[in-house]
Parts: sequence; C-alpha cells; structure tokens
Amino acid sequence: MSDSVTPVSCNATLIVTSHRVFQPDLNEHQSVFGGKILSLVDDSASVAAVRLTHKTVVTASFDHVSFLKPFRLDDSMSLEAYVSGTGTRSLEVFAKIIGENLTTGKRFVGFTCFITYVIEDDSVTTKLPAMKPVTAEQRYICSGYATRTAQRRQRRQEQAELNANVTVASPWPE
Repeated sequence: MSDSVTPVSCNATLIVTSHRVFQPDLNEHQSVFGGKILSLVDDSASVAAVRLTHKTVVTASFDHVSFLKPFRLDDSMSLEAYVSGTGTRSLEVFAKIIGENLTTGKRFVGFTCFITYVIEDDSVTTKLPAMKPVTAEQRYICSGYATRTAQRRQRRQEQAELNANVTVASPWPE
C-alpha cells in the first residue's frame, strides 16, 4: 500500500472573483486602500484552501506581497487564487489581482501574494495531496514552493526570537 495521494489539479482549487472599484474603496491617493485589497484577497483565497481541504482553515501568513499597480475608480479587480503547494496541515495559496480599466479595456497585473493557511484541527496528520499545475503560470508558481517553504521556516525562527524579546509591559512609565 502506498502512502502517496493522487495529486490535485491547481484548477480544482481555482477561485475567481470580481470587484468593481467605487469611491468608498479609495484612499487619499485616489487608489484602492491596501487594507481593502488584503481583506478581499484573504476572504477569497481562503475558498481555494477550503476547496482542497474541506476543513476550517486559518490564515497563518501573507508573504511576497506586491502592490504592483494601483487600482483606481472605474477599474475592475479580477482576483484569481489557487493552491500552489501543500504540507500536512498547511497549504500555500497564490493570489493575483488583474485590473481592468473599464473604459479603455486595458488590463494589468496590480497585485500578487502568497498566503499560508493552516487547518485548524490539530488532529489532522495525513499529508495533503500534492498539487498538479496545468498552466505555464501554475508550473512556475508551484516550482518555487519548496524555496518559499524554507524561507518561511527561517522567518518563523526569526519571529520566535523577536517574540521572545517583545515586552507586554505598559509603554508608560509608572
């Protein structure tokens, strides 16, 4: 008996959502507020994670976050996300937002990132299925998963050291 699980196509986890930019989405620079973008991405990308795991997942980290071009009034934002790598309880989701100026039809990549989700249930011990990329983009994205995982491991060690030196004491002298 093999302990390998049949790989799952990245397209089986693919989600696509659209959002039209309106005035309340804008910051003082007349572009979409970064926090709004991160919220949209986390909300939508979690669907890709749950689509694979069929479990409750929590956001562990955002990394390689790139705000590449601003989204402006009357743009549409098409968010695509899919699972790009898996572990046992954790999985990585790649997300991108393609902007489109609705009056000219010009499209652009405005945002990319990787999000790590973790299955909330500690009793899960079976490795998640590997991902099977279909498109050239997916092959490129998935090929970097091991490198990004090693970077995250190193960052977790650095974060643990930082956390050990962060105080919870009141900032005001008594």
